[in-house]
Amino acid sequence: MTADLAGERMPSALAAVRVAAPAAPAGAAERTLVVLEAALEHPRFSDVVAATGLPKATVHRLLATLVAQRFLATDPAGSYLPGPALLAIAGRALAGIDISAIAQPFVDDLVATVDCTVHIGVISGDSIVYVMRSDSRKPYTMPSRVGHAAPLHTTGIGKVILASYPDDTVDRIIASAGLARVTDASITSPDAFRCEIADVRSRGTARDRGENVPGIACIAAPLFDHTGTVRYGLSVSTLSIEHTDAQIEAMSGPLLKAAAAISHALGYRGSALATTTLGNNP
Repeated sequence: MTADLAGERMPSALAAVRVAAPAAPAGAAERTLVVLEAALEHPRFSDVVAATGLPKATVHRLLATLVAQRFLATDPAGSYLPGPALLAIAGRALAGIDISAIAQPFVDDLVATVDCTVHIGVISGDSIVYVMRSDSRKPYTMPSRVGHAAPLHTTGIGKVILASYPDDTVDRIIASAGLARVTDASITSPDAFRCEIADVRSRGTARDRGENVPGIACIAAPLFDHTGTVRYGLSVSTLSIEHTDAQIEAMSGPLLKAAAAISHALGYRGSALATTTLGNNP
């Protein structure tokens, strides 16, 4: 995979999880929703017509209705923008997002596939906080707990979130939080950590090789929210003695598939699902 800090990015493995294009809308309500979504992605009238495949007269009528009901607005150039009614609904919806509920079915599938513990973590200041953990049927459990904070630089989730940031932001975080030695395997050199982040960007996944807890290894992937920002990460954790490095790397396929599905469920519709790189500029 290649890496590029400009624009939205995600590893090419996620490109395989694109949602199939819907069939031509039949009912009036469905046509209205299709036109609304197209107008939010393609602000010019001709592009909306092309994206929906509907007759121009139908698109014109539905756009006029959406503007009249304040779900869309227009700028002086005639381009369509989200209207105040739509923004109000979006605000209420976003305030009620529960990532655990959204991600649960995808996490369950991932646990069943890899037979390992799966975590979701969110960035919080200079740390990541686990917001979800789902265990396999193995006789042991990971020492992590929901609500537990861990350093960004020693965790796969932390690294994959940092990899989505520009270099100057990563440098600022390194300077602010430091690179404390948590285990003998922790990366404590700024230069070595920058190389690690560059590797994460090129691979699209991040590894923790006993850097946070001795004997625990993990592989992590980014989760994009509706704005195209990586605030969450998804990881698979296991005992280092149970899986070889190659076996852990092999988990990247189902991991990235689950990450793409969760990102889509969070409202992500950006071009990173179809590109070969990782990152965003928050």
